[in-house]
Amino acid sequence: MLRIRAVMLGDRINPSALEIGTLVSSTPVAFRIHAGLVVIFRYGVVVLIGLSPSEENALIETLKSRVIGEFNSYEEESAQAQLCNDQGADVILPGGRICLSKFTDDRLLLIADTLAKSTALERDERRVAAVFDVIEPFARELAERGRTPRGRTSILQLIGNALLVQQRVAGRVAIAEKPDALWDKPELERLYSRLKDDYELKERLEMLERKLSAISGTANALTDIMDTRRSLRLEWVIVLLIAMEVAIECFQIITAAH
Repeated sequence: MLRIRAVMLGDRINPSALEIGTLVSSTPVAFRIHAGLVVIFRYGVVVLIGLSPSEENALIETLKSRVIGEFNSYEEESAQAQLCNDQGADVILPGGRICLSKFTDDRLLLIADTLAKSTALERDERRVAAVFDVIEPFARELAERGRTPRGRTSILQLIGNALLVQQRVAGRVAIAEKPDALWDKPELERLYSRLKDDYELKERLEMLERKLSAISGTANALTDIMDTRRSLRLEWVIVLLIAMEVAIECFQIITAAH
């Protein structure tokens, strides 16, 4: 039985020139350490396979100096893998336990890739949920009272948060892309498909993208309404100034006539 633990340490991890064991893969960077495997993903996740808790903690401490934007609390996800009785099949058992025909590096890298993407998705889902919690009162106030919030800055911050999550999903994590291991081992396509379905990566990504679109649309609508009202107020100020200027001119004319 292999214990697999994915930990998201921060926004990014720089594995350049790292030497902590025997190099197994360069994309993603993976090292064989004793009987275990360590897989490092540049978007901030490290996956620890077959290591003891003390070994895991030691490795995390080693990687901290290479973490950019370290989180105060780490996002974690774990799984278990075992050898199957059927040597010709790789399946996902009820309860999520992963049954492998062999404990090969390629298979473990596929599991690491899936678990790392799931962990990153979990954090992005939390961030988007938090943005929804903030934007909901704004939308409710607009629906019930026909008024928009006064803080335009807070609306722009919502748009910024949504764009940051969108950038991570589309650029850094690339959840929809296949792992590099599949290019050399197409026979593992079925295993990856089963892993992807079990962790619902496609469905979660689509849901996240819909939520991001809804957040951006709502925030943009609110800022447009606020800008329109600001422009209207500015027009009234201009009209008032013109009226005051006309009144002053008329007063001066009348005064000069007397």
